[in-house]
Amino acid sequence: MKKNKDGRSGFVYSTDPHFQYAEQDEQEQVLSPSEQRLRVSMEAKHRAGKTVTLVLGFIGKEQDLADLGKQLKSHCGTGGAAKDGEIILQGDHREKAKKWLAAHGFGVK
Repeated sequence: MKKNKDGRSGFVYSTDPHFQYAEQDEQEQVLSPSEQRLRVSMEAKHRAGKTVTLVLGFIGKEQDLADLGKQLKSHCGTGGAAKDGEIILQGDHREKAKKWLAAHGFGVK
């Protein structure tokens, strides 16, 4: 859920005179690497003909996804991004990514 600059999300105005804004605690599910089942694939569609390797299926916090993406990009020696629950590596690095993920305890398809 997106939050505004005050850290609140969604509520703008309430007609209820007894309304109290209560922050909802969002607990993100965090799985250990051995419980993760990541899917590694290659894609070139909708990317101006450029080939990218996608790592999908990560369950956890955005910061953990960003850290994993950084480690994978460093290992593969390429650029990319980690956002919206997926890691994008520039180029075809499927085998390298699969081996690295398996070596670090992730389940890989």
